Amino acid sequence: MDMPVVNECAVEDCAYNREHACHAMAITVGDPGHARCDTFFASPSKGGDPSATGRVGACKMSGCRHNADLECRAPGITVGYVQTEADCLTYAPA
Repeated sequence: MDMPVVNECAVEDCAYNREHACHAMAITVGDPGHARCDTFFASPSKGGDPSATGRVGACKMSGCRHNADLECRAPGITVGYVQTEADCLTYAPA
C-alpha cells in the first residue's frame, strides 16, 4: 500500500509547510473525534525534506469513509484550517 500524498496544505505557519506543500515524511491525522493534523506545529524555522512531498502515515479517524484499519485509503488529502485547527479537509464521515 502506498501512503496517500498531502496534495495541498494551506496551514502556512506549520513548520513543514513551504508554499502550500507539506514536506513532512509522514503526518498523523486524528484525535478522538477530530480530524486534526497531529503533526502540525508552528515554528519560525522550517523542517522536513524540501524535495519530498508529505504523506499520510497514520489516521486515527476510524469513522472516516477513507479509513481502513486506521490507515488512510484516500488517493490524497488536503490539509487546511477549520476555525483555528489544522485539519484534514478530506475527512468524510462513514
